[in-house]
Amino acid sequence: MNDDQRYANGMTVRRAVLGDAHVDRTLTRRNAFNEEFQTFITRYAWGDIWARPGLSRHTRSLLTLSLLIALGRADEFRMHVRAAFNNGVTRDEMKELFMHAALYCGLPAANAAFHDAEAVFAEMENVRSANVQE
Repeated sequence: MNDDQRYANGMTVRRAVLGDAHVDRTLTRRNAFNEEFQTFITRYAWGDIWARPGLSRHTRSLLTLSLLIALGRADEFRMHVRAAFNNGVTRDEMKELFMHAALYCGLPAANAAFHDAEAVFAEMENVRSANVQE
């Protein structure tokens, strides 16, 4: 597979996991400074790693959330909470993951994960409610 094919495959996976709206927002912010980085992310993270057949996207989402909790990467964590729903991860599974993270990553990290996830859930509910009212 060449780089163009990897990029196209990566864009397909990226859209499936993160959603079209998120990817479209990212593409509108693409500029001369960050264009190579965005291409790299799409080709490497999404076209190579997320597209590998060895783990399901569901499992990859749980692993990604775990790693982001451990690393304290709140912005990426919130993005991947949203994405996890696209991969079939439930709130109950996230809760269990956060409880497990409390043991291995520490209480402050798990506490932040619970708070950040609850904020994402509220945002998602607000968007859903607004769409229903329209």
